[in-house]
Amino acid sequence: MRIASLLASATEMVCALGLEPELVAISHECDYPARVLDRPRVSRARIDPAGLSSGAIDAAVRDAMERFGGMYELDEVALRTAAPDLILAQELCEVCAVPTSLARQAASVLERRPTILSLDAHTIEDILTSMVRIGAAAGVRARAEQVAGALRERLRAVRRAVAGRPRPRVLALEWLDPVFAPGHWVPEMVELAGGECLVGTVAGRSMVVEWSRLEALNPDVLLVIPCGYGLGRSRVEADAHAADLGAVAARAIGSGRAWIADASAYFNRSGPRVVDGVEILGRLLHPTLFPGTDLAGRAEPWLPSPGRTG
Repeated sequence: MRIASLLASATEMVCALGLEPELVAISHECDYPARVLDRPRVSRARIDPAGLSSGAIDAAVRDAMERFGGMYELDEVALRTAAPDLILAQELCEVCAVPTSLARQAASVLERRPTILSLDAHTIEDILTSMVRIGAAAGVRARAEQVAGALRERLRAVRRAVAGRPRPRVLALEWLDPVFAPGHWVPEMVELAGGECLVGTVAGRSMVVEWSRLEALNPDVLLVIPCGYGLGRSRVEADAHAADLGAVAARAIGSGRAWIADASAYFNRSGPRVVDGVEILGRLLHPTLFPGTDLAGRAEPWLPSPGRTG
C-alpha cells in the first residue's frame, strides 16, 4: 500500500498507526513527526504567509480564494512519481488543507486510479473515527481500533478527573484579525477539560465575531490559539493585539490565567495530538488535578507588555 497524505493531521494518523513505511508523499504543511519529513511534497500554497500579520494573511487568503477558487495546488509530476494507491484528503476547510476536490482532479492524471479517502472531522470522535477509516483502508483496522481506543481512554481519564469540579469560564480565540471564535472540536476540548467555552459551538464552524461582542464576557481564563501557529507566533499575535485582549479578558490576565499555546500541534489540527491538547487544557484549567502534564513548549502564560493594554 502506497499512501499519499495531503493534510498534516492524516500524516500524523498514518504514523500513529505504524504505517510510515507505506507513506510515499506528504503535503507542503506536514511538519510532524520528524522521521517522515523527507518524503516528497506534492502540494504547495498559493500564498507565502511568512512575515505577514494575521490581518494581511486573512486578506491574502480571501484574494486567493476569489482569484483561483482555492488556496492550494498539487504537483502532478511529483504525485505521478509517488504513484499512490491511497490518497488522504479532507473536505472540512478549503483554507486549512488541500481539499478532496483538488485531490480527485489530480488523481485523474494518474495511470492507476488510487482510492481517495476524504476525512471530514467536526468532533473529537470524528477524528478518532477518521483514524479507524485510514486503518481500514490500509488493511490494519484492528490496530487502528486499538490506537483509537487508547486515545479514548485518555479522554475518559480527563473527564473523570474534572467531574464535579467548578468549571472556569473560558474565552478561546483561534484568530485575532479578524477575531474568530473556535468551532468544530475546540469547544468540545474545553468542555472535556472541565471548562465552559464562552464562544464557539461544538461541531459548528469557526465564526468571525466582533471584539465589542466579547467585552461583557469577562472570562476566568483566556486561551489564545491562532490557527496554524506555534507557540512563538501565538505570542507575537497576542502581543500585537494586547489592547483588544486586555479589554475583553482583564480578569483572566490580571489573575495570571491568560495562556498562549502551540495551536497548530495541539488544537487546530484534527489529528491524534488533539488528545494531548485536552490534557494540556486540563492542566491550564485545573492545575492541581494534572500536575504531571508537561507544558514545556506547549503552552505558556501570557502577560501584555506594560502599556500595551491601554
